[in-house]
Amino acid sequence: MKDLIVDANFPRTLDERVYHLGIKAGEVANRIVTVGAPSRAHKIATFLDEKPKPFILNTERGFLTITGRYNGVPVSIVSIGMGSPNVDFFLREVRECLSGDLVVVRLGSCGALVDVKVGTVVVPSGSIAINRNYDYDFVNGGPENERPYRFSRRVSVDAELQSAVSRALEQTRPPTIETGILTNTLNASTDSFYSSQGRITSFPDHNEDIIDGLKTSYPDIATFEMETYHLLHLALSWPTRSPRAIKQTVPPISSQPAALTVAEIESASQQTSPSAVEKISATGSVFSPQPVIRAAAAQMVFAARGSKDFITPEQVESLEGWCARAMLQALTSFNIDSAHLHPVAGSVWE
Repeated sequence: MKDLIVDANFPRTLDERVYHLGIKAGEVANRIVTVGAPSRAHKIATFLDEKPKPFILNTERGFLTITGRYNGVPVSIVSIGMGSPNVDFFLREVRECLSGDLVVVRLGSCGALVDVKVGTVVVPSGSIAINRNYDYDFVNGGPENERPYRFSRRVSVDAELQSAVSRALEQTRPPTIETGILTNTLNASTDSFYSSQGRITSFPDHNEDIIDGLKTSYPDIATFEMETYHLLHLALSWPTRSPRAIKQTVPPISSQPAALTVAEIESASQQTSPSAVEKISATGSVFSPQPVIRAAAAQMVFAARGSKDFITPEQVESLEGWCARAMLQALTSFNIDSAHLHPVAGSVWE
C-alpha cells in the first residue's frame, strides 16, 4: 500500500519524504557521488567508515541512497539508473532535502569516440545533448528543413571540482591499472543508447552519419553516455547570486531534519556556524547564505566505438574499485564552508 501523498506540485509524504528517492532531510549529505547501477553504489559504499553505520534506503522506483562518512566526512552515494529523467528526479529531490551547498560527481560508464583503450577514465570539461527530433519523419525521411537529431549548446563542468576529480584519480591509481586518464574533452549525452548514439538496429533511425558528423562539428568530442549533460545543465540553472533576502515561503520540504524544533536548530548551529541558521528580518524576509550546486563527471570507458572492443568483467572490477576511492577522495577533500553544510544534529551521519 502506498503512503499518503500531499501536495501534487511537489509530491511528498506526511513525514516529508520525497516521492521518488524516498529520502527526507538529514538522510543525504552535501557531497554526493551518483551512479547508475546499484551494484556500483554498494561497491563504493564498501570504502565508507564503519561508524556511523551507513544509512541505506531502497525505493520501489529503483533509487538507492547510501549515506555515511569517508575519513570522517559525510558523503552520500545515490544510484539513479539511466537517462536524463532520472537525473532530474535525483537532483531536484535531493536539493529539496538538503540545506547548504550541493557538490555532485557523476561516475558512470561511457562509449569512447576517440582511440583509447577500454578501461580509460575520461574527465570531461563539458557536455552537449543529442536528442531525437520528433518532428522528423523517420519512416519516409524529411522534411528537408528538419534533421533527425538535434544537438544542444555546450555546458561546462565546475572547473574546480573537475580538477579535484582528476587529481584524485592520479593519486589513487593502482600500479596494476595501465589505462590512462583523459581530461578536458567534450561529452555527448543522448536520449537513447541506440538511435542517438549511432547504433544500427532494425528501426529506421537515420543515424548512420551521426558519429562522423559529431567528430566534424566538435573536434574535442570523446564520449557518449546518457546523464552528464542534464546534471550539468541543472547545476548551471541554479541561481548562484550572493547572499540575499528572500521572501519567507514554505518550501516543498523542510531544509532541516523533520524532528527539529526551532530551539533545537539553535542548538545544532553551535556545531557548525551561526550563519548556517536562517535569520528572519522585521519585514518577514529570510537572510541566509545562498547555496550553490557544483557538478562534474568521471566516465569509465566500457566500449570503444571505433574498434568495437568491450570491457571484461575482470577489468570492470578493478576499474570500479579505483574510481570508487578516487571519487570519495575528491568529494571529501573538496572544501565547503561550514556555513553551507547541512546540520549534523538529527542526521544519519551524526
